[in-house]
Amino acid sequence: MVNVVSILLLFELAITIASESSDPDILRNYGYVKKLKPLGLEFTEYFQNVTLERLGVSDSEVPNQKDLQCLTDMAALMNGFSTNQYWALKMIDSWGSIPSGILTGNTFDLGYFDECLSINKVISSTQKISGKYCFLIANSMRIATCFPASCSSTQMDIFVEQLLQKFLNFNSSSLSMKISEASCQTSDGEPWDGLTIFTIVLLSVMGGLVTVFTFYDYFLCKDQDQVPALVKAFSARANSRSLFRIVPSKSNPNVIECLNGIRCMSLIWVIFSHEFIFTLKAPNLNTAELFSWAGEPFASFVVHGYFSVDSFFVLGGLLVSMIALRSMDKSGGKLNPLMMYLHRIIRILPVVAIAILIYTTMMPVVSGGPMFKSGYHGKEYCEKGWFWTLLFVQNYAVLDICLDHTWYLAVDMQLYIISPILLLSIYKWGKKAASGIAVLVVLLSGCLFATQMVNHYSLLIKNTSDDDGVPNKKLYLATHTHAAPWLIGFLFGYFLHLNRGKKFQLSWLAVWSGWILSLAMLFTSIFALYPAAKWTAPPLSTLEESLYYTLTRLAWPMAICWVIFACMQGYGGLANSFLSTPLWQPLSRLSYSVYIWHMFVQEVNSRNVRTNTHFSTYSRLEHFWFDLGFTVLMSYLLYLIIEAPLCGFDSLLRPRGISPVASQPKLISNQNNDLETIKSDDLSVPETKPLENST
Repeated sequence: MVNVVSILLLFELAITIASESSDPDILRNYGYVKKLKPLGLEFTEYFQNVTLERLGVSDSEVPNQKDLQCLTDMAALMNGFSTNQYWALKMIDSWGSIPSGILTGNTFDLGYFDECLSINKVISSTQKISGKYCFLIANSMRIATCFPASCSSTQMDIFVEQLLQKFLNFNSSSLSMKISEASCQTSDGEPWDGLTIFTIVLLSVMGGLVTVFTFYDYFLCKDQDQVPALVKAFSARANSRSLFRIVPSKSNPNVIECLNGIRCMSLIWVIFSHEFIFTLKAPNLNTAELFSWAGEPFASFVVHGYFSVDSFFVLGGLLVSMIALRSMDKSGGKLNPLMMYLHRIIRILPVVAIAILIYTTMMPVVSGGPMFKSGYHGKEYCEKGWFWTLLFVQNYAVLDICLDHTWYLAVDMQLYIISPILLLSIYKWGKKAASGIAVLVVLLSGCLFATQMVNHYSLLIKNTSDDDGVPNKKLYLATHTHAAPWLIGFLFGYFLHLNRGKKFQLSWLAVWSGWILSLAMLFTSIFALYPAAKWTAPPLSTLEESLYYTLTRLAWPMAICWVIFACMQGYGGLANSFLSTPLWQPLSRLSYSVYIWHMFVQEVNSRNVRTNTHFSTYSRLEHFWFDLGFTVLMSYLLYLIIEAPLCGFDSLLRPRGISPVASQPKLISNQNNDLETIKSDDLSVPETKPLENST
């Protein structure tokens, strides 16, 4: 029996997949487990007469008050159960058992969380018993238990060990099994710490200010053209009007309308890909099927979702060069890098700082459940390294990033910091500097190729089960590995700047060839590794995988550049009609907030479960649209009380009477454009907003 339980509790997904649930030994061993009763009933039958000795207190030891209280409550529980008292039956009824679906990868039995925590039985004037929900951890398994709150996990470990020794002939040296104190929860919850209180007060104050200024705007400002700047910055009415304003297509020749669609589609792709990350941590009945699913064609959109990041880098580089060079032409080549950095930091840094506060403190406040005791999964990383995130160097400084998705902010900021050097060079030396940047792209691609070749790194899922995260850090999170798409976008922006207002007359053959080639590069980037991703496929050589990873870093951004060019020149057809529709504009303006907050919503919804879930593509699509809707709603509310007022504060810092064209930092304070128009001296230029190019 020891071997039987050990096999089941040491269950590994790879073994299940290899056996395909048909191995005779596994099936025979599983038959023994079916003979076990639910653990709660086993517990009560065995511990009808609880003693100090069974509690782990020997005759030579003097029991302390906690031991006696636990013993008294356990005796009351057993008495209540033997006399069929409702509260005692609930405590046993809320237990989990050996999980169903072990052979398909299920390692959770969540029991009934709310039933356990609802127990509050007054036994006497001096004795009150409350339920305490904890996980019994047996290697990778999590089984729900419910005990009197007066008993600690250490005391319960002794009961569990005795139970297993009797019924399963358990040997502690063969299996790790204990009650996890870190997972224990009671109805009282944990008191808010100072940081949580500070976060709630901060959000309340910001919300109060927005409410006051909104009422002021609505009742006292009759002429919307004369609204004071401070009121406009905090007014939900004014900011909502600006957010949801639809600008007709082709109303401004200086606006690249298709960028809104590309940005929004890429953002949706990122959120969709992240949806599946949280699926891996969910209590799925069929977790093993995730591995076979990863070898299906549809999974390539998730596995290779990182190409959406490269789309954002292309947009970022394009907008920095095109908008800034247009501004420099008007100002005689002047550029103020310090002001560029200041305005960008004002718009991005406070939102990130507040995001760290909300992620680390508010999850337990807004939700709960058996999977939610510890709150945000990266809380420990934030406590240790939050400052790396605020310095925008977390992609190099630490392996475990505070907010996982903010690695993009670090890369984007680092590339933005070097942008004045590139702008001044290309403005002064023109095509010579552009040639130098092209050579830099080749060198960076060679660096990426050499890094993967020399270290034999692989990013295929089937090859990364036992790595330490270093390949991902060096090949994916590093700035120099994403610099090539950004620089390609930068060069493309320079090309558009040189040819602004020019109409390229292309033959139908050239147009079709461009579209076929670009689509081939896009779909090859996504599906080229599909055959090799199958679990039964032979492994790719390091050379093959390195070539794929390096060349797609160039192919994808060049294909995106063609899509933008074709749409601008009137060769976009249906693609241009879809990407350039004005309906993308509100989501495009809100995209920074959506990006920042989407993982908060996804983690809350994925961990706020009371029962096991079932994985399927359809169920994930259902959850995705559900999470996207909540994300947009949360992003809109936090946009009104955080991002919009900060952007308004940034506008207040700008000198009065200076046109946006003459103020270079205004144009490129953030490379993520709003694609709105600011008219000055009959010249319209795109305004830029924080991180609307982010993934």
